[in-house]
Amino acid sequence: MARSFNYLFQTNMKPSSHFWAGVRAELPLLVGVFPFGMIYGTLALNAGISLAASQGMSSILFAGSSQFAFAQLVHDHAPALVIILTIAVVNLRHMLYSASLAPFMRDLSPRWKILLSYLMTDEAYAVAVLNYERVGAAAGAQYYFFGAGFALWATWQISTALGLWVGAALPASLPLDFALPLTFIAMVVPALKNRPAIAAALSAGLVALLAYSIPYKLGLILAALTGIVVGTILESRVGRNAIPPYNAEEK
Repeated sequence: MARSFNYLFQTNMKPSSHFWAGVRAELPLLVGVFPFGMIYGTLALNAGISLAASQGMSSILFAGSSQFAFAQLVHDHAPALVIILTIAVVNLRHMLYSASLAPFMRDLSPRWKILLSYLMTDEAYAVAVLNYERVGAAAGAQYYFFGAGFALWATWQISTALGLWVGAALPASLPLDFALPLTFIAMVVPALKNRPAIAAALSAGLVALLAYSIPYKLGLILAALTGIVVGTILESRVGRNAIPPYNAEEK
């Protein structure tokens, strides 16, 4: 009943209303994204990357963790192949995000899919998937996703530029990096609505801690896969238990 009401409400909204609703939903997460972008700008500058290239990465690559890895590898004079492979591995999680949203975006045009895939980030996905779970593939849901993604994109560009220009002057003792874990906690907690989701989050977190020392951030991929496997198995068990057994005598 609630989902039907949400669907009717969404279909009566203007595209601009969907867009700004997505922006508003993303705002709490931007509190942690902004200092994260400043840290990247400072790190890129210290790694010897030019101002134009550092800002260009935020516009073209647009992937915070990959940009951090890139700056660190450039600072360590790593080979180009190692840099490319590392970024590819770190960004593999976006394939998982895309796969989970694909059923809701099946009927969108290629232009929409390209735009939204470019704007796909951890924070934008967290907001978009919760909205899709509420309303499904309702008309205008893509504008909600666009609003969330654009809000983060704009914040990332501004925070990167600020980090490049004034980040070097900030005291090293300022704990800007502490905002990043808080942001991810704020993203995960709303999605923990049942036991399979909680078990998936706990198992992924445990594996991430145990595999922290694995090079090239492979521990994060292993943790993600562990969470997916645990969540899928538990979800399937819950689904089987929810289906009443077939009784031929009742037919």
